Amino acid sequence: KTWRIVDQALVGGSLAAPVPRNEFLCTTRAYTNFVLRLEFKLLGRPQANAGIQFRSRRVPNHHEVSGYQADLGDPEWWGCLYDESRRNRVLAKADPAKVLPQLRADGWNEYVIRAEGPRVQLWINGTPTVDYTEADADIPQSGLIGLQIHGGPPSEAWYRNLTIEELPPGNRSAD
Repeated sequence: KTWRIVDQALVGGSLAAPVPRNEFLCTTRAYTNFVLRLEFKLLGRPQANAGIQFRSRRVPNHHEVSGYQADLGDPEWWGCLYDESRRNRVLAKADPAKVLPQLRADGWNEYVIRAEGPRVQLWINGTPTVDYTEADADIPQSGLIGLQIHGGPPSEAWYRNLTIEELPPGNRSAD
């Protein structure tokens, strides 16, 4: 009931009713080093919230996943790197002064996520938002990729044109 396909896009949530809880639509296999590109739009603002999970794992016997999240949402979640159901905190904050002018409210936007070794880089509409290096060697560097709609007020997260380019093992991120 949460996810559907509309106009060749994956849509989570509803504008007609509150979203009861976080919901995730995930890949069935894990990815390690990759560049993920997709387009998104978030409706139901100003309080809508969503994100793209990566290097994540399903929490056993629960609806949640645990792992990195490239965040979407008002007021200042756009382009941040969050650690969902693991450390439960923002790992790297984007600069709203740089990101907000690039956003197309209620329109299509592009997210690029590059995960290579311990380094994670995020871009929204070509604007770099996060360049983070994981210092904790115990954090897995592989996992599922998933789309999220956050529980809360009526809202919809739309995703389309997803591509995953797997990077060879052992590559180093270019600066």
